[in-house]
Amino acid sequence: MNAPALQEIRGVLIQVEGARLLLPNATIAEVLSFADPEPVPGAPDWMLGRIRWRGWQLPLTSFPRLAGIGDEAGGPGSKIVVLKALGGDARLPYVALLTRGFPRLVTVSRDALVADAGEGDAGGDAAGLPRCVLMRVLLNDERALLPDVDAIEAAIREALAA
Repeated sequence: MNAPALQEIRGVLIQVEGARLLLPNATIAEVLSFADPEPVPGAPDWMLGRIRWRGWQLPLTSFPRLAGIGDEAGGPGSKIVVLKALGGDARLPYVALLTRGFPRLVTVSRDALVADAGEGDAGGDAAGLPRCVLMRVLLNDERALLPDVDAIEAAIREALAA
């Protein structure tokens, strides 16, 4: 007997300046209140610094700055989402993203998620997508970006190595 194909997954919509990010719920380790990060000397402006979390020093990233879609820097009302890194680097098992408020749990089904050809976001590359974005989508008519977590991790590793 074959198992039925997965029709739905749990996701989270994460509000950042200029966009919403859609990620699988399983990638979220924890949501934290914003605290000023420790600066990383010589880091690009999108790397806000490092935060302490469960014995780790996590790089805190402003996705809008990294993607070139906004200038979010954190403050009152901001949250930090700790993501499980997917790249397999034991030195970087988690990364942190700055958000505006708490992520919102959503159910993502095949029928509710479609590619969005709209140009609702500033910035981008030759293909029209901002840096570190895999695709623009509509989830129940709500615009979101699918971030490229591998590209985010690679950018962080490169910035920390410099």
